[in-house]
Amino acid sequence: MDTYLIANTLGYPVLSTLVLLPLMGGLVTFFLKGEKVLKGWGLVVTTATAVLSLPLYTAFQHGTALYQFAEVSHWFPFLDLSYVVGVDGISVLLVLLTSLIMPLCVLCSWTYITERHKEFICVILFMEASMIGVFVSLNLVLFFIFWEAMLVPMYLLIAVWGGERRDYASIKFFLYTLLGSVFLLVSIAVLYIRCGTFFIPDLMAVVFPFGFQVWIFLAFTLAFAIKIPMFPLHTWLPAAHVEAPVAGSVILASILLKMGGYGFLRFCLPMAPAATLYFVPWLIGLSLISIVAGGYLALGQSDVKKLIAYSSVGHMGFVTLGIFLLTAGGLRGAMLQMINHGIVTGALFILVGIIYERTHSREIEDNKALGMLMPAYVTYLVLFSLASFGFPGTNSFVGEFLVLVSAFAASNTVGIIAILGAILAAAYMLRLVQKMVWADSDGHAHGGDDPGHALWDLNLREFVTLGFLLIFVFWIGLNPKPLIRVMEPTLAHLLEQVDEGRELPHGTLHSLLEPGRCMDGAQP
Repeated sequence: MDTYLIANTLGYPVLSTLVLLPLMGGLVTFFLKGEKVLKGWGLVVTTATAVLSLPLYTAFQHGTALYQFAEVSHWFPFLDLSYVVGVDGISVLLVLLTSLIMPLCVLCSWTYITERHKEFICVILFMEASMIGVFVSLNLVLFFIFWEAMLVPMYLLIAVWGGERRDYASIKFFLYTLLGSVFLLVSIAVLYIRCGTFFIPDLMAVVFPFGFQVWIFLAFTLAFAIKIPMFPLHTWLPAAHVEAPVAGSVILASILLKMGGYGFLRFCLPMAPAATLYFVPWLIGLSLISIVAGGYLALGQSDVKKLIAYSSVGHMGFVTLGIFLLTAGGLRGAMLQMINHGIVTGALFILVGIIYERTHSREIEDNKALGMLMPAYVTYLVLFSLASFGFPGTNSFVGEFLVLVSAFAASNTVGIIAILGAILAAAYMLRLVQKMVWADSDGHAHGGDDPGHALWDLNLREFVTLGFLLIFVFWIGLNPKPLIRVMEPTLAHLLEQVDEGRELPHGTLHSLLEPGRCMDGAQP
């Protein structure tokens, strides 16, 4: 086990702290009273978690694919059930994204949530602990516990604080996610029966026969494709986004969808490299369909929130396309796109929540001609909309460009179809901006006969929340090198594992009982 781990040198268990702090903070909320006290407590805990996560970036050792800040505690050694956590160049960025987004979820809900404040803050904090736990877990059972623990808080966010159709949306989300979890659990059980270990790096170092890889790959892929989601498993996402409160939409877009991409990188590619290569044409095809279908469906929406929800299907299609192109540029672009989508789409959902609080409508027709009434708001709307479709200089441009270059290198046809998705993204975002900022109002929008009476521009809390995210839009857009430097060794090692899968015979699917063998010197 120590072969894959670098001991924690920070002097305190940083990863366990990031999991336990919001968990304990959620328990404390049961003893607090008062709306302001509860909101303040939620902001303090999530901000403290964000601050404590910063050493993961500043103390991260570059040039190695080993798992850092590792902690090991043996629970039941005879079943290999151990508490093992650590982060590499992939998971460390997603932990940082999670910890930095969560305080903003509390801030954007400050006036949006009007009831059950104690329960809301508790759910938010439990959600944060579960999400960070997913990214740091190096034991499959621990990973599955956190993976399932996310399901209940997200279900409650939609079912309790959602819109008019919250029952439909929450049940649909629950059933889809539960279906994926069943296949994930089966895969975990089969891997343990086969190898006698739940330790993820050990399982990544085993060369399984092709037939076995196929079944494991298909089970994992179904679980992660639902979470991303990929076409045609995407239908739960628009309903969940539209009915969820603004914080729920931000968490879904910024973090939960990334767990599908993380699962592909952490499990499918290294554990089933030959099966990955076998199914690459199909997965690239589904990714391209997701890109085009997501853009086409977004173009036809009149509800701003639904438009952004469908845009997520297209953006995450770029992520899966970059992953399954299986090139260095594609993987870099996919990772950057996961981070960038979390920042930009999270901000767009916050903007939707802000205007909904003022006009009580998410329809574009009811929120036109805001340019003269809310100048600060529309400035942010324009900037984040430009970032959403990858305008040069913004963060999304870098990730999307890397994926497109890799797509054209693989096939002109793949590149042209992907470009069509980028064009659709520009079309629906520019249409949204044109109508909300400049289009003429009919005089009955914005809450009544006096359009300006019901509107007020951003307050300080809203301005700071959006400004924090805007910093990352331009920082990553103009200087992506620090993030690439963090992820590069892990992605390079991942490609090496995939290349080893090319040497495994994969002409038939019958070798399910052939024993696996460990690769010589297999370690990051």
